Amino acid sequence: MNSYRRQEMRDRLFIIFSFLFYLQIFSTPAHSQPQVSPSPRVSDLDLSSDIEDSPVLQRWREQVPNILEEITRDPSFRTRLRLGYALFPSPQATGITLGVEDVFIGNTRFTVSGEYHTAFNRDRTTYGADLRYYMRPLGSYINVAPVLGYRHLEIDAYSLDGVNLGARLLLVFSRNGAADISLTQSWVAPGTDTEVGLTTLSISYAITKSLRVSTDIQKQNSRQSKDSRVGIILEWMP
Repeated sequence: MNSYRRQEMRDRLFIIFSFLFYLQIFSTPAHSQPQVSPSPRVSDLDLSSDIEDSPVLQRWREQVPNILEEITRDPSFRTRLRLGYALFPSPQATGITLGVEDVFIGNTRFTVSGEYHTAFNRDRTTYGADLRYYMRPLGSYINVAPVLGYRHLEIDAYSLDGVNLGARLLLVFSRNGAADISLTQSWVAPGTDTEVGLTTLSISYAITKSLRVSTDIQKQNSRQSKDSRVGIILEWMP
């Protein structure tokens, strides 16, 4: 009897192990993961020779650039050469205006600007140059710059040469010089009896990739008199 039970137990174990063996062979594991193909390298792609020799692709092969940082550093405004028409309302006189705005000094936040305005009858003449330092990254849409420079002012009531000291607020509505507004407040010969305040508002809008139109409104305030200038200016962005 005991031998019969032992034989029956062996038969049951054999059936169980046989079932597990066949289940392992013919069944697919429930939790098997699909094989992931390795990502192709740039060198494995079938690219044309022009693309292969692209400086941008070569740069990305060496190191992936920080796009956000580059946008921040890339100036949102451009250097402008200016030529336009000037109107001096008091007295009624017209003239020309010439200038250059924001010539960048290397890779710094410093820029140099210069201007020249004169009436055709020579009753009004203004010229000078400024150094600006933009406090925020050049790619910012809002920027502020202290202004330090020189001005010569000549009108009927007075003639003045001196240091030009002030600040500039720049609002950029579209990058690369497409549209912006600037407000500059400065004082010529500040702290003296002949001090003159200059308030200049400039609104500019691009009409092509390299050309835009600007409207300038400037107020001159001094103890001797007040004067103003309105300009319609074409700006070329090299």
